[in-house]
Amino acid sequence: LTSFKFNWTHILDTGITATTTPLYLPGTIIIVVVIITCFLHKMKFNEIKSALAESGKMIIGAGFVLIFTVPMVRIYINSGINEMGISSMPIAMAEWVAVNVGQVWPLFAPSIGALGAFIAGSNTVSNLMFSMFQFGVAKSLLISGSVVVALQSVGAAAGNMVAIHNVVAASATVGLLGREGETLKRTILPTIYLILSGILSWLFINLLNIRDPLLQ
Repeated sequence: LTSFKFNWTHILDTGITATTTPLYLPGTIIIVVVIITCFLHKMKFNEIKSALAESGKMIIGAGFVLIFTVPMVRIYINSGINEMGISSMPIAMAEWVAVNVGQVWPLFAPSIGALGAFIAGSNTVSNLMFSMFQFGVAKSLLISGSVVVALQSVGAAAGNMVAIHNVVAASATVGLLGREGETLKRTILPTIYLILSGILSWLFINLLNIRDPLLQ
């Protein structure tokens, strides 16, 4: 499946190259399942059209946001490709944090993930934006990169529970529009676990000298 791919080299006359493997993407599997389902259930054209229209309305909001978010993230990540040889934005941020925050960074790593998810309304977008930054901090501090990136993901998952976009969407789905405040009061409590995860990881890294499990 990965052998079939599309390559786009030297995008806009830069050294950036993008590759996609359409047959290996989860979306391709979903499309295949949809086609098989239509045949298994012997669906008529109007039924297929109605189902596609209904599902399309549900994903159009998220899709519209991603149209702008993904290019922004790619620019952020590839900002290191420039004629002046300046470090990319996540690496520059990581270097500053390593110097000014130091070994206590694991305590704050989940909060960055949570903040990204809260603002963007997406766990995925938060991880896309800040995983390289988190790994850069870990590399500069000579601590476990996999643990710090995992903390990023943990924090992003927590922030996703209180993201306004998600709360509004969920409230609309279950008929609780106008009661988002009540929902937030309930969902904000479980997010406290990100603080605990930061404390535990700091203890593992600094007191127990836990190394990067991916390098062992």
